[in-house]
Amino acid sequence: MTPAGAARRSLGAVALVVRDYDEAIAWYRDRLGFVCVEDTPLGDGKRWVLMATNPPAETRILLARARDEAQERAIGSQSGGRVFLFLHTDDFQRDFAAFRAHGVRFLEAPRDEAYGTVAVFEDLYGNKWDLLQQKP
Repeated sequence: MTPAGAARRSLGAVALVVRDYDEAIAWYRDRLGFVCVEDTPLGDGKRWVLMATNPPAETRILLARARDEAQERAIGSQSGGRVFLFLHTDDFQRDFAAFRAHGVRFLEAPRDEAYGTVAVFEDLYGNKWDLLQQKP
């Protein structure tokens, strides 16, 4: 419950540790149909790269290139092997077929759950995602 007069808040971005900016941009763009909404050089090889679904939604993914060995070890396992991100769709079958046609690796067949139709897939680094069409 929001107290009267409380500020409106939203989740702006989720940082995703990646090996390389350009390979991550290409994978999310070419395989999932995301758009790069910002790619700003910050100096010293660092960039501010924001990816969004298409059409762009409010929440973005910030691609953050690993800067040291500890961050490199986290690539693909930021959630300890659990599903990390949830991609909602208005047409599960359309997106499931398109993603598979673009080489996205699904870890299971689609399944119907009480909350909707879902299947787990991996991104280029092994992070687990749910493709999910929620029931009304």
